[in-house]
Amino acid sequence: MQVKVAHTTGLHESLGEPYTLDSLPILVIHAHSSCNCRCIMCDIWKIKENKVFGVGDLGPQLDSIRRLGVRWIVFSGGEPLMNPELPQLCSLLRKEGIRLTLLSTGLLLRKCANAVTANFDEVIVSLDGPSEIHDRIRRVEGAFALLESGIQALRDVRPEMHITARSTVQKANHNCLVETARAAKQLRLDSVSFLAADLTSSAFNRPLLWPRNRQEEIGLSLSETVELEKEIETLIRDEKNEFGSGFIVESAEKLRKIVGHFRAQLGLEEPQSPACNAPWVSAVIEADGSVRPCFFHPSMGNLRDTTLEAAINGDMGRNFRKRLDIANNPVCKRCVCSLNYRPLSDGF
Repeated sequence: MQVKVAHTTGLHESLGEPYTLDSLPILVIHAHSSCNCRCIMCDIWKIKENKVFGVGDLGPQLDSIRRLGVRWIVFSGGEPLMNPELPQLCSLLRKEGIRLTLLSTGLLLRKCANAVTANFDEVIVSLDGPSEIHDRIRRVEGAFALLESGIQALRDVRPEMHITARSTVQKANHNCLVETARAAKQLRLDSVSFLAADLTSSAFNRPLLWPRNRQEEIGLSLSETVELEKEIETLIRDEKNEFGSGFIVESAEKLRKIVGHFRAQLGLEEPQSPACNAPWVSAVIEADGSVRPCFFHPSMGNLRDTTLEAAINGDMGRNFRKRLDIANNPVCKRCVCSLNYRPLSDGF
């Protein structure tokens, strides 16, 4: 894996500097540490101190961003639209010719429609199911209605804007994936993507790993994995006829791996790492300046006292990539959100 990636992502091996990156196509920035939802599968909303990645944080990193050839920045959070400096951040980055994507709960899209359509190339919203289930999971009354009005507001300003959804599969919605896809159609979205809920990592504001009973609140029982498998097979069978080819982002193989994730959590099969090259082609910057190789692995440094380039290519970053065995790493084996980037496809 490391040898293959070295030839496609610009490691300095020919200069005698193994595991050093000279190219970083993708960057994820957590623009705000807090969120306006209280999702049952996430602890981000519990953060009491609001941390913002602002213009003063981005400015000193622009030289690193240029030298690393960053081509695509995804603003995540928390909720990025809670950051009052987000339009200014986007303005700085658009001058660099960087593609910008917004990951959002959707609750503020209507209020921010003009800024979003002016500053972003695409929007990805969270969708947990049809209206009642979505609201229950988000624990925000009227969340689906706010999402719907927000998407409509974007369409009113910029009809052609690419707007998609991601849905996190868990106990509360495992038996309604088809209904979730129908809801995405109802919302006039361009596609919908499904991924399994993360149950075991320290991401999403979990300084301590979830105990077993908390994992069971979000994970599936054996009978529920059977229901999920039936739901996924129905989705695969009916996709082209009901939704149109490509509306469901994942292939049949990837959809079936969601069942495998929950079966592995029950100890019924061995967890398997996905194909992934995230630590070689991307990085995640958290609102407090921490730089991670992906959502799930530990920080390599902090932009409060270093540059992005120095963080990813310092001793911690290089040693992490040197030692990382994705196939056998316990964090990678439980991963729910891998990145397998290929420059020609420009896709996740």
